[in-house]
Amino acid sequence: MKKRLLAITMAALMGCSLMACSSGSSETKTDTSSKAEESKDSESKADESKADAGEKKDAKNFKVGMVTDVGGVNDGSFNQSAWEGLQKAQKELGIQAKYVESKTDADYIPNIETLVDDDYDLIICIGYQLADALKTEAEANPDKKFAIVDDSSIKLDNVACLMFEQAQASYLVGYVAGKTTKSNTVGLVIGMSTDTMNEFGYGYLAGVKDANKDATILQNNVNSFADTGAGKTAANNMVANKADVIFHAAGGTGLGVIDGCKEAGIWAIGVDSDQSKVAPKTILTSAMKRVDIAVYDEAKAALDGEYKSGVKTYTLKDGGVDIAPTTDNLDPELLKEVEGVKADIISGKTVVPKVKADFEAKYGDIYELD
Repeated sequence: MKKRLLAITMAALMGCSLMACSSGSSETKTDTSSKAEESKDSESKADESKADAGEKKDAKNFKVGMVTDVGGVNDGSFNQSAWEGLQKAQKELGIQAKYVESKTDADYIPNIETLVDDDYDLIICIGYQLADALKTEAEANPDKKFAIVDDSSIKLDNVACLMFEQAQASYLVGYVAGKTTKSNTVGLVIGMSTDTMNEFGYGYLAGVKDANKDATILQNNVNSFADTGAGKTAANNMVANKADVIFHAAGGTGLGVIDGCKEAGIWAIGVDSDQSKVAPKTILTSAMKRVDIAVYDEAKAALDGEYKSGVKTYTLKDGGVDIAPTTDNLDPELLKEVEGVKADIISGKTVVPKVKADFEAKYGDIYELD
C-alpha cells in the first residue's frame, strides 16, 4: 500500500513539474512571437515610409507648417518672406499652410510639437536659432519630414537644410553703397554675430571696398532680430558720424534701422526680401535672399514625393540670392555696372569672401563684429 501511495505521489509531482515547464515555455514563446511581430511592424513601417517618400500626395490633405524665429512673421524680412513662399504654395499647389509664431526661444520646441501633434506632413523652421529644437524633435519623430533655413549642422535622414550664398547678395548692395555715398561713410547693422550673419558682413564690406577704397564703414551688432528700438538707435549713431547709406541684416530689428534712415533723410538698404515697400523713398535697394523660393520649392518637393534630406544651397547663379528688382532709386549707369559685377561673380572671376581668413587676406582686419 505504501509503495502504491509513493508511486501516486511521484506521478502527481512529475505532472506538476511538466505543467510548470509547459507554462514557462508558452510564455516565452508568446513573448518571442510578440517581439517578432513588433520587428515586422517596424520594418513594414520603414518600408512604407520609404515608399511614401516617392509618391505624389493628395494636395488638399497635404499640410505644411512653418515655425518663425523671434523676429515674427511680420518682420518685413526673413520670416515674412518665408510665409509668402508658403502662401504661394498654398495658392498654386492647393496644399494646407500654417505658421506658428515664436515670441521667445522657449517657444521653439512647443511650436514644433504643435505641428507634429497636428500631423503636418512637412515642418519648416525659419532660422538657425531653431536648430537645437529642430534636431531634438526630428530625432524624436523620425517618421516626420522637416526643413530648416540657414543651418547645415543637422545630419538626419528627415531634415533638409536650406542654405544661401548671402555674401554674394550683400556684396552687390555693398558695391551700390560704395558708389552711392557722398560722405564716403556707410554703415552696417547686423542682428547677431554668427557665421551666417557674418557672411552678410564680409560680403557687404568687400563690395563697398571694391567700389570705393576710401570709404569708411561703420559697424554695429545689435544682438537681436526683434528690437526695432535698438535698430533705430544704431542708425541714429551712424547718422551722427556722417553715414549716408546704411545696410541692415537684422530681421525685425532692421525696421528700426530703416525708420532711423527715413527720419534722417539718408539711404537704407534692405535685406532678404525687396523692402522698398516699407519705405519707398528711403530704400536704395535690398540684398535679396529668396527664402520664399526655398520654402515653396521644399513644399512642392514634399508634395510630389521628391523630398530629400541634406543640404541645398541657393546662389546668385540660380536666382536664390540677388539684388532687388525694384530700381527706382538707383542710377541707370550704376545698374549697368552691377550687372557686370553679377556676371563676374557667376563666372567665378570675382570670388566673394564668406569667412574671416579669406576676407582679411584681401582687405585686412576691418571687420569689427566677430
